[in-house]
Amino acid sequence: MLITGEVRRTIDDRFRLSLPANFAEAVSDSDGRVIVAREQKGCLSLWEAAQWQKRMDSGVSILQQKIDAGRMEGRWGDVQRLGRLLSSRHLEATLANRSRLLIPEGFRTFLGVSTNEPVVVVGAAVCVEIWHPQRWLDVLCEEMPEFGDLFKTLTE
Repeated sequence: MLITGEVRRTIDDRFRLSLPANFAEAVSDSDGRVIVAREQKGCLSLWEAAQWQKRMDSGVSILQQKIDAGRMEGRWGDVQRLGRLLSSRHLEATLANRSRLLIPEGFRTFLGVSTNEPVVVVGAAVCVEIWHPQRWLDVLCEEMPEFGDLFKTLTE
């Protein structure tokens, strides 16, 4: 199932964000658990926990194979940097009432939006993204001209 769509929402005075029901269902499990990840400045992404863990396990397994094969010699700085980013990039949260996300404290500054300010919630095919409105507009302006070529490349 591809997650698509775009809606504007406002972060309330307690840093909570109400997600559209279809977005919340797509990224949470039956207990309302969701992974919140830092993507790029001004953007957080939401992932279904089991799917996120599968992606992380796969990536870590590949990295471990390269380490075991001696292919990472001289790249320990990169391995440490990856570890730091991986360790601090995401955390698990629970959606209240199956659709309301409390934006975690350390992620609020990264998003760059305060209370009672708008955000743009976007279906990004495999996850849901929460964008600072100006950053979203900037990304659209940069990437929209390439839409046709990207669509053609991915669907051939």
